[in-house]
Amino acid sequence: MAIRLLDILHDTTVDGPGFRTSIYCAGCGHHCPGCHNPQSWDFSAGYDVEIDQLMQDIKNDPFADVTFSGGDPFFQAEEFAALAVRIKAETAKTIWCYTGYLYERLLEMPSCRRLLEQLDVLVDGPFIMAQRDEDLLFRGSTNQRLIDVQASLKTGNVVLWQRETLGLL
Repeated sequence: MAIRLLDILHDTTVDGPGFRTSIYCAGCGHHCPGCHNPQSWDFSAGYDVEIDQLMQDIKNDPFADVTFSGGDPFFQAEEFAALAVRIKAETAKTIWCYTGYLYERLLEMPSCRRLLEQLDVLVDGPFIMAQRDEDLLFRGSTNQRLIDVQASLKTGNVVLWQRETLGLL
């Protein structure tokens, strides 16, 4: 199984806390005005990478957690779910994911549920230029939420991720 990618960045610090291996996928149907990565909208851009190769890249950086971004990984939900399952089974890494979908909408989409269930934090919602705030932590506009996915699934309500849990006061 392969994922259509634009790039992989190792040891980045902008897509979640600490050092991260960020996997940027090709394809996004949201087309948010002002998107910082509009080249990622094209589903045919980039190149295919087998999940086995991605796992090797992820394991080669033992200190970095993982972020799925794009594009929008939920347009390749089955493939990213397969990768996420392997990451959780073979490593102790956390997984963050960026999407233009709202968390509540993803819960309604059976094709996305398996991926959602593997995530630690979901940064949800479209980028909205009128709500842009460069001082926000790990997101671009004030409508976007940092959701603690596992706590949200457990309680049945959206639970926001708290940076204090990582000692990032």
